[in-house]
Amino acid sequence: QVQLVESGGGLVQAGGSLRLSCAASGLTFRWLSMGWFRQAPGKEREFVGGIGWSGTTDYADSVVGRFTVSRDNAKNTVYLQMNTLKPEDTAVYYCAARTVPNIVETPNGFSSWGQGTQVTVSA
Repeated sequence: QVQLVESGGGLVQAGGSLRLSCAASGLTFRWLSMGWFRQAPGKEREFVGGIGWSGTTDYADSVVGRFTVSRDNAKNTVYLQMNTLKPEDTAVYYCAARTVPNIVETPNGFSSWGQGTQVTVSA
């Protein structure tokens, strides 16, 4: 079982930036594909971005060009760099892990989840 701990959330003004981190333990990190999801009040959890074993990335259309997912296998950590933030990016952000090489965009495709970190973007 993989344990995931997110950090880096907070309050930021529209147009600002935040970097979320997710530290993993319990399994060999380089054999994990990692995803970032978010959930706003009253809405379903949605895919934001992800990175596979080889470093291949995938993003939701709403964040392309603004968000970047990266990983540091030496630190067992995945990052979500968020730039040009908008009020509609406000949500709880979760990282998730799966033990297969590729990324999928559905929450059901991930077996391990972090506790989430709140991101609030003010207008």
